[in-house]
Amino acid sequence: MREINSSAVSDAVEELVIKANKILPSDLVECISCAEKCENNQTAESVLNDLKSNISAARELNIPICQDTGMAVIFAEIGQDAHITGKAFEDAVNIGVSRGYINGLLRKSVVKDPLYNRVNTNDNTPAVIYTRIVAGDKIKLTAAPKGFGSENMSRLKMFTPSAEKDDIVNFVIDTVKSAGSNPCPPIVVGIGIGGDFEYSAFLAKKALCRPVSVRNSTEFYADMETEILEKINCLNIGPQGFGGKTSALAVNIETFPTHIAGLPVAVNIGCHVTRHASKEL
Repeated sequence: MREINSSAVSDAVEELVIKANKILPSDLVECISCAEKCENNQTAESVLNDLKSNISAARELNIPICQDTGMAVIFAEIGQDAHITGKAFEDAVNIGVSRGYINGLLRKSVVKDPLYNRVNTNDNTPAVIYTRIVAGDKIKLTAAPKGFGSENMSRLKMFTPSAEKDDIVNFVIDTVKSAGSNPCPPIVVGIGIGGDFEYSAFLAKKALCRPVSVRNSTEFYADMETEILEKINCLNIGPQGFGGKTSALAVNIETFPTHIAGLPVAVNIGCHVTRHASKEL
């Protein structure tokens, strides 16, 4: 049994929420650069160049890439042989989020009640926390701040088992088409297939944390990712909605077994600033 003090969790979360909001994953930056070189629409090319300049400026000036620094989403993989001492784990995570958003001068966007009392909590807590117990004695933390311009464009549909691949593809394309320029394209599309109602949405959110350079390990779904990406990029939404062939940068699909009577499918849209950062304790 390995002991890990809760203060280490708080410190790591503070570091990760700041890093994720200021430094975009290198594979996504490279993807935007490649898209710029492939664009034949001058406006789209110019917008992609501006996005790259903004990403560089954020890194150099140590400021957020986007003014919407998101709701903090934390994925935690906790080794079953790790013993957390000190404060309760979720309390430790929220302390880290609070410190990160205050000390990192990040915009606080969380309200204490969703409907009747929408008063800002002033430190961006509580975070949305997903915890999984895994083998080993380490803790892996991933911070994925999620802005709501893109989150609001996400959808979930409970298909019946009679649905075919084309039905799911068309659902995703229709979701992206309806979103238009609202999620600040070029977007990253996370798709969750299987599980139950809420787990399909979890899979879609988790899919956004997979590197955009990595395809699904199952050939069927890897081919489906490629097909959906190609079809999205024929919609002529383009960077920031100004037209062009770069409406999406990547499509990531995650799957899970499901009930014989169901086929849940969730689509979680990420903007061109699909942020995430990880650390292992």
